[in-house]
Amino acid sequence: MTDRRYPAVLLAVFAGWWLLLGIAPLYREDWFLENVLVLVAIPVLVRGHRTLPLSRRAYTGLFVFLMLHEVGAHYTYSLVPYDAAAHALAGTSVSGLLGFERNHFDRLMHLLYGILLTPAALDLVDARTAARGGWRPLFAGTFLASHAVAYEVIEWLAAEVFGGDLGTAYLGTQGDGFDAPKDMALAVAGSLLALVWLSRRPRGSSSTPRPSASASAPGASAARSRRPSSRAARARSATTW
Repeated sequence: MTDRRYPAVLLAVFAGWWLLLGIAPLYREDWFLENVLVLVAIPVLVRGHRTLPLSRRAYTGLFVFLMLHEVGAHYTYSLVPYDAAAHALAGTSVSGLLGFERNHFDRLMHLLYGILLTPAALDLVDARTAARGGWRPLFAGTFLASHAVAYEVIEWLAAEVFGGDLGTAYLGTQGDGFDAPKDMALAVAGSLLALVWLSRRPRGSSSTPRPSASASAPGASAARSRRPSSRAARARSATTW
């Protein structure tokens, strides 16, 4: 499969998944709120694919995150039935096994946000900046951290505007007064984990290749091929003498 077709296939699969989980969600109003950013992000990604294509690794991370996000949107984040699913599959619940007292699907998603979106952040840094060395992961990490903060602010504003059960469902604190800083910390921790892992892998497959200087000047290679080398010129000169 070519690199151009790969994002199109992921988009088609996600569209089917989005339509499926849009059928009879547990809380329709919350489903709408959870999908506002999705309906903004998808057109941006589609348009950006033409002008700033990302790597396969970045598109895969975005795809997995959005697929899981739709699960949270369908059930609401605080009511995703992972315990029921685990009990049906393994005969035990995740909360019972790990001693959880709340639904931690939202915490998992904030951690995965940092892990799965870091490749895309690195691609953007490579494409739009000249950052190298330690500046490259620093820019990518702070970029994701700023978005984690912005999302918590958006959640708070939505809860203030809508209030009631809808605001509570969208905010998803589940009674934890430190929910927002914990979520932001998990996003940063996920990004750091991804940056450490990616630093141990070759960069060739992680970012979109940039055109080389020779590729940017189409006539340069042809001119060089037509230009005789100095050694050949000296040989011909010696022959004529």
